[in-house]
Amino acid sequence: MSTSTVPTTATPATGAGTRSPLETTQGRTTIADGVVAKIAGLAAREVNGVHGFGGGAARAFGAIAERIPGARSSSTQGVSVEVGERQAAVDVTVVVEYGVAIPELARAIRRNVIGAVEQMTGLEVVEVNVDVTDLHLPSDDDDSDDAAPASTPARVR
Repeated sequence: MSTSTVPTTATPATGAGTRSPLETTQGRTTIADGVVAKIAGLAAREVNGVHGFGGGAARAFGAIAERIPGARSSSTQGVSVEVGERQAAVDVTVVVEYGVAIPELARAIRRNVIGAVEQMTGLEVVEVNVDVTDLHLPSDDDDSDDAAPASTPARVR
């Protein structure tokens, strides 16, 4: 069995070589990608101005899944992560509420995701990429596929 030596002191200028809080003399902790994705997804959902997650196909599938009794919406929809031994990178795909300043929203998402992932996992988040794929308009909530428009006469009596 091969072992690698990890320096236990930090280099003052960069912090490089710091032992990870996930690797101690008593053992090593690994965190699955799905766990980091859930943390990131929940943290991003907390930001005001985020309407939804994922691209068009993912949102359509999520809408269908939510209608199934007992099904829960996925907290990882629209979130993908890459997790290493000490670091994580996160990609978040969002739908933004109309009127929200997208650069400020992206900063808030990054701040929340980085804070939550680093605090809960001990991993250093090296990047959070925010992909805005759609804009939710207030009129989108008013439209209903179930009801016929009032101006359309009934076809059958």
